[in-house]
Amino acid sequence: MKQSMSRVAHCIDNGPMEGFWGILKRERYYGRRFTSREALVEMITKYIHYYNSERIQRKLHRMTPMEYHAAFAVAA
Repeated sequence: MKQSMSRVAHCIDNGPMEGFWGILKRERYYGRRFTSREALVEMITKYIHYYNSERIQRKLHRMTPMEYHAAFAVAA
């Protein structure tokens, strides 16, 4: 792993992760109550699996991230 070294006020490397957490909160967190930390962690873990392997995304030409990655790996 390598630490990001972006300069102050140039946080473009954080953008994709902030976008992901925003989507997760909008789709699975807001409006729900979690009774334990374990329940919250389980929801996040399941959502990450769903996001990568089942959730179709328009910007990836109507593929899941895993399908897009596999198609890109074959093309390269």
